[in-house]
Amino acid sequence: MDIVANLSMLFTELPLLQRVRAAAAAGFTAVEIQFPYEVPAIQLKEELQRCAMPLALINLPAGDLIQGGDGIACHPKRREQFANALDEALSYALMVRPRMVNVLAGRLPEGVSRGRAVATLAANLRDAAQAFDRLQIKLLCEAINPLDMPGFLICTPQHLYDLLTEVRHPNCFAQLDVYHMARQGITTEQALAVLGDKVAHVQFADCPGRAEPGTGAVDFQAMLQALTQVGYQGAFAAEYRPRGATSDSLNWMHKAPFV
Repeated sequence: MDIVANLSMLFTELPLLQRVRAAAAAGFTAVEIQFPYEVPAIQLKEELQRCAMPLALINLPAGDLIQGGDGIACHPKRREQFANALDEALSYALMVRPRMVNVLAGRLPEGVSRGRAVATLAANLRDAAQAFDRLQIKLLCEAINPLDMPGFLICTPQHLYDLLTEVRHPNCFAQLDVYHMARQGITTEQALAVLGDKVAHVQFADCPGRAEPGTGAVDFQAMLQALTQVGYQGAFAAEYRPRGATSDSLNWMHKAPFV
């Protein structure tokens, strides 16, 4: 099983580049980073190579989204900002060669209809999917729960399925975040009943709390069984907030269903 460490949430007691080696030592088979752009791409590339760690995924720059703003991907007046973010991500990806790049949809802007926001997002995703296709890098988009991120445009599996249908590009896929589904009372089985084989990457944390597996109510055995049934062969990315030191939160890696 390909278990990925999300270095934006794990090993945060260390500087970012040092987290790569820590993840390798802990037994992870790859890493992902939400927004790695603070580190020069050449430095990240060299550290990944030294540790023989593939880079599973990075996010496209998201503007002011993480600071509480609307972001850029679905905002009709921020198409130029999205194009600039795409250029930045393409340049970075040329050096670090992630397998996938994820685009955060953003919040529905005030005064903008949902239909217009979705159409803007779809157009941006289509452009990005085409650009990354030339690099043989998959483009992803995900549903995020509106409890943790109020106003988020794409919240449910149906939202995401409808978006991908509108994008209509063979290099645009779904990222399934098990935590964000569980936060809304949606099981993996229910999400896959809608998304099926459109899922190219899976992230997980327990719920409630978004901590390590075993601290909440998520049925990870059922998660894996449901993904196996739809033929999923991708990675599983640990994107949780450890309750203490990351090294003390990793017992789940040596227990069923992860072994």
